[in-house]
Amino acid sequence: MGPMGPAEVGVVTLSAKPYTLTTELTGRITAFQVSEVRPQVGGIIKKRLFEEGSTVQAGQALYQIDPATYKAAAAEAEAKLKSAQAQAVATRAKAERYRELVRVRGVSQQDYDDVVALLGQQEAAIASAKAALETARINLGYTEVNAPISGRIGRSRFTEGALVTAGQADMLTNITDLSKVYVDLTQSAEEISALRRQIANGQLSMPEGGKLRVTLLMPDGSEYAEAGTLDFYEVTVDQTTGMVTLRATFPNPRQELLPGMFVRARVEQGVMADAILAPQVGIQRVAGGAAIAMVVGADNKVQMRPVETRQAVGDQWLVTKGLAANERIITEGVLKTAPGAEVKPVPAGQKPTAPAAGAAPQGQAH
Repeated sequence: MGPMGPAEVGVVTLSAKPYTLTTELTGRITAFQVSEVRPQVGGIIKKRLFEEGSTVQAGQALYQIDPATYKAAAAEAEAKLKSAQAQAVATRAKAERYRELVRVRGVSQQDYDDVVALLGQQEAAIASAKAALETARINLGYTEVNAPISGRIGRSRFTEGALVTAGQADMLTNITDLSKVYVDLTQSAEEISALRRQIANGQLSMPEGGKLRVTLLMPDGSEYAEAGTLDFYEVTVDQTTGMVTLRATFPNPRQELLPGMFVRARVEQGVMADAILAPQVGIQRVAGGAAIAMVVGADNKVQMRPVETRQAVGDQWLVTKGLAANERIITEGVLKTAPGAEVKPVPAGQKPTAPAAGAAPQGQAH
């Protein structure tokens, strides 16, 4: 019997295509805006005007502080202003008369100067009274405590009848804006430095639009419906962990995301223009953990090629070194061959060619 022909192996021809590099990070959700509501004037709380846990709008009245003393103060300031204005009317008329009389020596220059000075004092008193009235009106307005931002309001720390003071340490309540949230993630400083070097030397590029997309993974493993964007990296490294904080922003229209939740996120970190993705079945691990691939050369002879992989992408490996576009790697029948052996490559998944009639199976003789 003649020598057996080359072993038939299934191969996959590699191609280079753009691939967006991602990494999975962990982090926590923080509120987009939080406002602690405090009184700006003192007094007795007459009414609470909101329902705890409800959604409030910016400018909405939350508490009514007893306004009686502030109304009285405003009325007093208004009266003082009117008095100052009335005094100035008479003095201004007198100054006008004296100005004409002093020209004809009907009054002395000193008398005229005294009237002008008095008018100046009264006009200053009017300005002061106007400022006092404005202050009184502002304080009166502060007796209605309004929401500074829109959002979900918490529980009330004070009840009707409680005495509050301006600038007190204890807040009345707090409002959290949940229309969108921040997700604070952490990544090692070494990884971020490596990514920046790759972007600088052209191995990676920013996606179109310059914004890195972030996908949030919910506790049950599902993807959150809304995509987020990476806003910035912190400029300092945590000295105890060597990690850097990244912040992403996510829309939260249904308020599914709550501050304090622990989450995982898949973060885009750049685009590889000519990425090589190789089937995982075509990459083997040898002693020591090194990765190899069996490559079929142009002469149909097998080469054992050391490779470096970065991460799994479904049932493929992202290969960073050792393989190139248009090369063929063996994914089926690798045990039937060895480095240097000639093989008959066929597309992976194709049924093997039936042996000729009367031919003995490989490794056996008639």
